[in-house]
Amino acid sequence: MTKKIAVLPGDGIGQEIVAEAVKVMEALKSRFGFRVEMEQAPIGGAGYDTARHPLPESTLRLAKAADAVLLGAVGGPQYDALPREQRPERGLLGIRSELGLFSNLRPALLYPQLVHASTLKPEVVSGLDLMIVRELTGSVYFGKPRGIRTREDGVREGFNTMIYSEPEVERIARSAFEIAMKRNRKLCSVDKANVLEVSELWREVVIRVGKDYPKVELSHMYVDNAAMQLVRAPKQFDVMVTDNMFGDILSDQASMLTGSIGMLPSASLDKNGKGMYEPIHGSAPDIAGKGIANPLATILSVAMMLRYTLNEIALADRIEQAVSRVLDQGYRTGDIWTEGTKKVGTKEMGDAVVAAL
Repeated sequence: MTKKIAVLPGDGIGQEIVAEAVKVMEALKSRFGFRVEMEQAPIGGAGYDTARHPLPESTLRLAKAADAVLLGAVGGPQYDALPREQRPERGLLGIRSELGLFSNLRPALLYPQLVHASTLKPEVVSGLDLMIVRELTGSVYFGKPRGIRTREDGVREGFNTMIYSEPEVERIARSAFEIAMKRNRKLCSVDKANVLEVSELWREVVIRVGKDYPKVELSHMYVDNAAMQLVRAPKQFDVMVTDNMFGDILSDQASMLTGSIGMLPSASLDKNGKGMYEPIHGSAPDIAGKGIANPLATILSVAMMLRYTLNEIALADRIEQAVSRVLDQGYRTGDIWTEGTKKVGTKEMGDAVVAAL
């Protein structure tokens, strides 16, 4: 059966990196019989430019009808003056909510070829392979009431609501436990239960769900300690599960253990396994259009798409092996370049992966 992929390049370097990921999918289609149709649509700032909305109705219809979604990145300084509901980031939050993408998988895998690109000592990070499972549609980013108001004394204040229901915590906990079962059966739940009532509920529910997974070793850690431990001894973790805001911060921190945020893909899944796949980095407007962005995180996001949603495991393996081969050959974009390797641009790196397939 032919699969339909909604391709949403977005803004900034999104256009450049997604083009290389599409090139890889076209190669899979022509060489290895991958049956796929791809259709592009605007989102974020590009959505606003096209339809005066960061998530145009036509884009949302396409995303809902597709088997999976490939996203680039959204945002740019030219949109900063827009009303909040029209800013590019609202398109990203909107599509996550509309598609029910509650489980965000963010791997932090250090390729052995890049061990010296990490800012940490090789003995601390060599062999790093962890998965952060981030709840994606709740907590402070979506909670209501929210806004900016003026008090009676004339002082302005901003307010957001951090809120989770028991079913929301249970479903992300089950997602994390299932992933832990497929890995090394170790799960660390990260919260702030010593000061936040919402984290008290979180921990209580995770413990209860854990009783259904007796083979998984469950531990708990406060988020501030988790941030420290990721730098001190990151290989102690296998799977981490946490809320939306904590996961946003910790996964970006973990990305730098691998040498560059430009190396890391992500998956955002609904309850049926349909997903949106994207690199975890942003639109990088400072380098947009220069042809120097690293496309490997986006290409590896395609591999995650093949593995988690489209059930094309052999093709996913092929992409991941091709990326490793390209690194063996010494190709590096500027973010992962070190003395003695070959510095290349976005297009050249994409071409190298296609050749290595």
